[in-house]
Amino acid sequence: MADTDSAPGKAADLALKLHEFYRGKVQTMPKCPVRGLEDFAVWYTPGVAEPCRAIVQDTQSVDRYTNRGNTIAVVSDATRVLGLGNIGPKAGLPVMEGKALLFKYLGGVEAVPLCLDTTDPDEIVRTVRILEPSFGAINLEDIEQPKCFRVLDRLRAEASIPVWHDDQQGTATVLLAGLINALKVVGKELGDARIAMIGMGAANFATYRLLKAAGAAPGLIVGCDSQGVLHPDRRDIADARETYAEKWLVCEETNRDRVDGGIADALAGADACVAFTRSGPDIIRPEWIDRMAKDAIVFACANPVPEIWPEQALGAGAAIAGTGRSDFPNQVNNSLAFPGIFRGVLDVRARTISDGMAIAAANALAARAEQRGLSPTYILPPMDDWEAAAEVAAATGMAAQEEGLAAVSVDRQTLLDTARATIEAAREATHALMRDGLIAAPPA
Repeated sequence: MADTDSAPGKAADLALKLHEFYRGKVQTMPKCPVRGLEDFAVWYTPGVAEPCRAIVQDTQSVDRYTNRGNTIAVVSDATRVLGLGNIGPKAGLPVMEGKALLFKYLGGVEAVPLCLDTTDPDEIVRTVRILEPSFGAINLEDIEQPKCFRVLDRLRAEASIPVWHDDQQGTATVLLAGLINALKVVGKELGDARIAMIGMGAANFATYRLLKAAGAAPGLIVGCDSQGVLHPDRRDIADARETYAEKWLVCEETNRDRVDGGIADALAGADACVAFTRSGPDIIRPEWIDRMAKDAIVFACANPVPEIWPEQALGAGAAIAGTGRSDFPNQVNNSLAFPGIFRGVLDVRARTISDGMAIAAANALAARAEQRGLSPTYILPPMDDWEAAAEVAAATGMAAQEEGLAAVSVDRQTLLDTARATIEAAREATHALMRDGLIAAPPA
């Protein structure tokens, strides 16, 4: 079993030391040459007036004359940060900086971390709306539920640029990709699979919505929260259906056989377990896995400790186990999706990120892993498979065009080549700064 104490403790000590040493993780660097002070006459006054006039004549040309088309904001009110909860905007900033670093290094996307000093959903929506002129897209992060649902739904409807909540949509995309391939390995079909969803928060509701759109049968899905299995007779949810509209929808649409009880009952006979609950262990017990269908699939995604350890799930009869951790096979990690998705979205100037685009991204992830050979311990590409992000970008951009959501028309090969070059340039820029000592080596 993994060492759950010493490794995280060492990482925590090192993280504190290095965050202080580097004073954060991201910075702004020029992308144009500065050969002498005379160049500022071009980049700033008086020359800069010409692109300004051009944009006045055609506001869509802003992405041609500025970096807006490759710049996003990572927006959070820091009310649900990792496993830390509501820690406030200043304490949440290291996480948003980290997200910005992943966007740049893995997707070649410039990202600005913005932690807001408000928890009011109306103010969050208004803030994002008034930021639109400066950004090509928005990534929402670490916002508590049910507020995260309201904020995302409003902004997807009202904003003129793509708005994505990675805790919802990113999680769902990667989980779908993993499930597609896991079902292939065990010889089952998504439309026939009985799926137990343990924990019905932001991640699993978005996963439910995407699974349904991808072809899963709602009647064969059984959701379970901390109070038990979801069904139409759950009065606690019915009485608060306006506040918890997403949970009530699951109550109404799923659980054809009207299963009642708790986690053990939800898992009985299930082909797959999709768990996004609180950090374990022992949220899910081995004897409950034993009651699942033959060749069961178990995704236990709580961090840092999964709801059940993979070796326990496998020992109890599961054929495939996945977690959110990098020290076990089959890591379900959002970073496999969001850098490539945003790369593709920005490269075609999409207006939104639809569920169809997320499904296309999931299929691209699944296909990339299948190209390298599927097995019970390999159903998703790793984070360092640089080609995976480019494939996701191309698939996302093509789906946006097919759905009429893109402002520009680009063929798949051009999208793929652009993504590869942009992502490689971002990595190489970081390595060049390290080689030249402009990013200092970490202290011993």
